[in-house]
Amino acid sequence: MGIKVEFNPDLALRDISEFNAGNRSIEECIPELLEEGKAYPFLKRGQRNYWLEGECPLLMTKGEGQLSRPRASIIIREATHFMRDGEVWTRGFYEVIAAWGSSDETVRFESYARRA
Repeated sequence: MGIKVEFNPDLALRDISEFNAGNRSIEECIPELLEEGKAYPFLKRGQRNYWLEGECPLLMTKGEGQLSRPRASIIIREATHFMRDGEVWTRGFYEVIAAWGSSDETVRFESYARRA
């Protein structure tokens, strides 16, 4: 038996429509409006490790590895693991450094490094 841990180079959250439909909590979704300089809570199922020493992309996920282009550049300020109903979860806060529209196709990151 091992310890299942996932290392994530980005933060991938669901579309806010998942919250509006009652399928996800608000912390599992990207807010309709991302404000630069503002911190937002996040919640992810599983024991996840994030890079905390610099900017990383905030992505939209549909699940099963279906990811969008970066919606924002963020810094994860806090990430904590906890148990809920016998399952490991990760919660924390991220601060928005720069936000872009969902239709913006400009390349903003090379791997984990933000481009100007």
